Amino acid sequence: MYSIPNFLILSLCALLAGTTGDAMAQANYPCPVVKLISPYPPGGTTDILARLIAPGLGKTLGATVIVENKGGASSNIGTEFVSGSAPDGCTLLLGNNTGVVINRNLYKLRLDPIKSLAPVIEVAAVPLVLYVNASESAKSVDELVTKVKAKPGVYSFASGGSGSPQHLMGELLKLERGLDMVHVPYRGQGPALADVISGQVPVAFETTTAIAAQVGSGRIRALATTGSARSKNLAQVPTLKELGYANFVIDNWYGIFVQAKTPAPLVERLNRDIAQVLRSPEVAKALADMGSGDVAGTPEQFSQFIAKELPYWESLVKRSGAKVD
Repeated sequence: MYSIPNFLILSLCALLAGTTGDAMAQANYPCPVVKLISPYPPGGTTDILARLIAPGLGKTLGATVIVENKGGASSNIGTEFVSGSAPDGCTLLLGNNTGVVINRNLYKLRLDPIKSLAPVIEVAAVPLVLYVNASESAKSVDELVTKVKAKPGVYSFASGGSGSPQHLMGELLKLERGLDMVHVPYRGQGPALADVISGQVPVAFETTTAIAAQVGSGRIRALATTGSARSKNLAQVPTLKELGYANFVIDNWYGIFVQAKTPAPLVERLNRDIAQVLRSPEVAKALADMGSGDVAGTPEQFSQFIAKELPYWESLVKRSGAKVD
């Protein structure tokens, strides 16, 4: 009896799949298991966002999406892991401006994220908050600056890692106000926030996402944010811009990336499915509660946005003299 070659059977199946409409296409993602890499330890904004997106993404892709934390080296370990992964759409990075744009100005990286990763979609953009431990007597940014100036080398500030926007905002504050403060880097936002709450370090910048729940706890005091306008979830906190700190208008942004050689149809599929997850009522509300602006967009728009970010952070690193600790 004549037997049909396997390759022909597979070709026919593919042809039939292509004619059965969107429902079949939606169930035909090539990876049964998708790893979503968070390049930080649990507890920070990146981890929070990854776990917020993963369940819905699993449903839209018809795959199991697993969040895997690969922290260390200011997100370089997890970022490089995805940069060196197979270009099959099965390994995603939830990256941010630290790992993708800033670190290339501070570290000798084996792989340049700008060249080794393909942007898929921006998922969140949140301002930073300048805050202090509740035992610190300063009630305003100017009061804090005055106190730090009066005690050179005594004050320290925490960040989730060397080269992070939190670190660089601290360096910019030192630069513009002539302050002598010691930078204390941590392996992620969670540990940094914990030590400011406990009083081990008095001052830090942190995202609205990670800090909003703590503002009303009485253990910390928010002094200002870095947004262009007041954050919706911290409306009582002034912006640094309105306090006269014009150069402190930045957002900490987050997005999904894949290995640079991932086929365009897979990138576009991921973009559509993640955008659908971001529009879902529960995720949209969670992002709004975190203080995130309206982002998403196409892979091309995200790529163009990143290109505009490159000179700002490169200039800030050079101006501030920031170093990797």
